[in-house]
Amino acid sequence: MAARTAFAGALNSSADRHSLFDDAQGLVAGSMLAVLGVSLLSGAGLLTGGTAGMAFLLHYATGWSFGLCFFAVNLPFYYLAFRRLGPAFTVKTFAAIALTSALSEIVPRFISLSHVDPMVGALFGGLVIGAGMLALFRHRASLGGVGILALYIQERFGWRAGLVQLGFDGVILALSFFVASPFIIACSVLGAVVLNLTLAINHRKDRYIAM
Repeated sequence: MAARTAFAGALNSSADRHSLFDDAQGLVAGSMLAVLGVSLLSGAGLLTGGTAGMAFLLHYATGWSFGLCFFAVNLPFYYLAFRRLGPAFTVKTFAAIALTSALSEIVPRFISLSHVDPMVGALFGGLVIGAGMLALFRHRASLGGVGILALYIQERFGWRAGLVQLGFDGVILALSFFVASPFIIACSVLGAVVLNLTLAINHRKDRYIAM
């Protein structure tokens, strides 16, 4: 009886609180969308902002796998997540990052993008990653790094997370001049703008309050 009650509790959600099942599917769906978006950007040779952008820079500069780079650059940000946003947020964010890193290694074996136009890749890649991050944000998780910092600033000062992240992304993309052509960087900026506008327009805690 106790096991049945616990199972029912994991499935049942309310208007203001996600169930365990809600959170699990949100983390998986958000990570899958993020990996699909990363595949589009990578197929076009593009970069992006946030810790994914840092991982792309390391990936292009060193040849190391994107999944490994993405997991590694997020490690320093877990302390901020734990201290400022709580253990539940930190655990879910770690799970999302680990899943995204793992899928980044696995998915290319099953989905091969032989040609992606840079402008089309920027538009669709930015939109899909933004949708993935939106799913994670709404389940109190993120893809780490700048996303953690952006969510903290939004909760602390009321600044929209998407606009905060856009500012940080501008700095990261400026460093891209060392590894990419001006045209690729321009398309990468377009993708970052699409991504962050998707977040800024759709993620407002006064409209979406479920925890």
